[in-house]
Amino acid sequence: MPPKRKQPAAAAAPKPPAKRRSKLAKENDVSAEEEAEIQEAFTLFAAPDDDGEIALSRNDLRRCLIALNTPPANQAELDEILETVDPDNADHISYEHFLAIAALKLHARHDDPAAQDEEVAKAYKLFTKNEDREITLHDLRRVARELREEVPDNVLKDMIREATGGGLGGVGREEFEGVMKRAGVLG
Repeated sequence: MPPKRKQPAAAAAPKPPAKRRSKLAKENDVSAEEEAEIQEAFTLFAAPDDDGEIALSRNDLRRCLIALNTPPANQAELDEILETVDPDNADHISYEHFLAIAALKLHARHDDPAAQDEEVAKAYKLFTKNEDREITLHDLRRVARELREEVPDNVLKDMIREATGGGLGGVGREEFEGVMKRAGVLG
């Protein structure tokens, strides 16, 4: 009987378990990834309060929401949020309260076509350096260099082919938006 072949290392390695939503995430209808994003933003700005519990200061709420890419539209909205999460001006916003507000803001961002349009426009301009033109292979190379990622040209070409439906021309804004939707960046 011939000896058994060893499995390749990648095939033998167990897959990491899929992230599960916490009870709080389920209550606020956010995915595990969104919850992780919210938690990361919260921990960037949170500090222990007088009782030793980790909380967010009223002054840091706006910066925390900006870190989530869900800034308050104006001062009136910020005041309304602060009144909701800290009605007695205790200057302590718990994670649970922050998660609820952040979830509402994330849902509003995903449900608002104008906000999605603005997000696509911002991302598109990062590739084209604010020029009104299509994204080219040269742009992808530049972005990869700026991110210090070594991406082979054949992979970059495949990215363009996928976005354009097979061609190697430039990627237009509508095609770029389609890629973002397929990637799950947009709702």
